[in-house]
Amino acid sequence: MCSMDEFLTSLMPNHGPTQLAWYSGVTKYQWLVLVIASLGWVFDVFEGQIFVASMNEAMQELLPDASTLSEAQRAGRLSYYNNITFGAFLLGGALGGVYFGMVADRIGRAKTMVLTIAMYSGFTFLSALSQEWWHLAIFRFLVAIGVGGEWAVATALVAEVFPKRARAWSLSIFHASSVFGTILAVAAGAFIIAEREFTIAGFQVSSWRLGFALGMLPALLIIAIRMKLTVEPDTWKKSREADGPRTAGRLSAIFSQELRIRTLVGVTLAAVGLATFWGAHIYGKDTLRQAIEQEYLADNSAAPREQVIDDNFGSIKRWEMLGMLLVTTGGGLGLLCFGPISERFGRRPAFLFFHLAGLISTLVLFQFLTDVRILLVALPIFGFLTLGMHAGYAVYFPELFPTHVRGTGAGFCFNIGRIIAAPILFTAGWMQHDWGYSLRDTASLLSVLFLVGVAVLFFAPETRGTELPE
Repeated sequence: MCSMDEFLTSLMPNHGPTQLAWYSGVTKYQWLVLVIASLGWVFDVFEGQIFVASMNEAMQELLPDASTLSEAQRAGRLSYYNNITFGAFLLGGALGGVYFGMVADRIGRAKTMVLTIAMYSGFTFLSALSQEWWHLAIFRFLVAIGVGGEWAVATALVAEVFPKRARAWSLSIFHASSVFGTILAVAAGAFIIAEREFTIAGFQVSSWRLGFALGMLPALLIIAIRMKLTVEPDTWKKSREADGPRTAGRLSAIFSQELRIRTLVGVTLAAVGLATFWGAHIYGKDTLRQAIEQEYLADNSAAPREQVIDDNFGSIKRWEMLGMLLVTTGGGLGLLCFGPISERFGRRPAFLFFHLAGLISTLVLFQFLTDVRILLVALPIFGFLTLGMHAGYAVYFPELFPTHVRGTGAGFCFNIGRIIAAPILFTAGWMQHDWGYSLRDTASLLSVLFLVGVAVLFFAPETRGTELPE
């Protein structure tokens, strides 16, 4: 832990930029590693976000007796079971991140990436076959095991392959590629899920099922990985030769006296980011949907509310997807910017900025903004400020741990954060389902968690400009 003076001093830059451009001297193979790791992360995020894009339609069909409930009861129940499913996803991600992080330290990064992609693509496809809400929740849990594992493997791989001066930039690019996964989910929502049903071979198929069926596409990436990534990083091979397989991937090692504080810092930062992501960030799109619904209702004030919403379902869904796209676009810019910001000012100042700005932007969006035109401008800013810190996990966590437990440590920090964040999802569901809070008030209250991320920075080591620990 540092004093207030030491903390404030650490927030000031202590050296200028290096003379060489960050990309100077980066080899074709290093670029190839970044591209393949990023593609894995793109599809990884798609598998998670396709549920966000289709959860209301899927759960509406899978819930028992949903048609007999009042509109308020149905909305509350949908929120409740959606959040249970979100929680299952977070728990599965935690298990997969820890387990596959350990596996990557033991058998190698490329081999483990194949296993994780096969798992998340296969179970996303099987999600399309769900017949009950709990089927979907179980499949989402299994999808998340692969999703959590892929991130841990890919961050370690990119961090070890790229030189020091390019590390923050390359890892920010890697994490920012998640935007394309969300954009794919938005496209599926706007052009597939919004159609409600498709006729295939004479059978009526719910459109959300087709959205999940697209989850098999990432399996094709496995072929590229097996063909192109034939060499493990030198740092991993040297660590294996020096320490042997028995010391690699030991979970107990990240709680040694030397690494314990680093592990706890990483877990807390991830927990704050994931709790605020699922508790506030993802609901940014719903502010635009609510605003559009109010406009339709005002234009058709004589008609029943449910009829107006049903008659304009496709249009409203596309507006919601536009909101998701705007938040995602701003978020992608935030992810890209974390690398250069943290390289210029340091890792801790970058985290500080995004946590404080995330809190302010969330409160402003959910408490004060309801006009459609203003929301179109505000949502990208909100996305930038509430998502940018997530690139910091890819940049910062590999720098906290030595090679023989880098995958284990990074995977543990990011994905145990999922377990800690899971109760926040249940709480968000209870707040809306049982306690009567609106979505806007729920997101606003949960945004206070950003302050926990500020507090933990007092304990965080600064790693800018350092070599990866051996």
